Parts: sequence; structure tokens; C-alpha cells
Amino acid sequence: MKSIWKQILRYFYIGKKDPNAPKTRYVAMMHGMNRISIILFFIAIIIVIYRLIRRH
Repeated sequence: MKSIWKQILRYFYIGKKDPNAPKTRYVAMMHGMNRISIILFFIAIIIVIYRLIRRH
């Protein structure tokens, strides 16, 4: 479970990068898409929580 959080921090440039990780264009594009999906997920969670609080 620890490695998942480290990977998420690396996506957002918060964590330290792995020096042994491959540096190809496709890996960079994959990390960019993952970054976008994580941001959209957090936005959706915030909207759902807001609507639940507003309803009650």
C-alpha cells in the first residue's frame, strides 16, 4: 500500500522521482493521463460530498 501513495506523490511531482524509472515519451504521457484522472476523481469526490452536505 505504501508504494501506491509514493506513486501518486510522484505523479504530482511531490515525491522523489525514481532514478531507475524509464524515461520514454510514452511513460511521460501515461503519467500525464494518470495525473488528470486523479485530479478529476478528487474533484468528483468533492462535488459528491458537497451535494450530500447541501441536501441535509
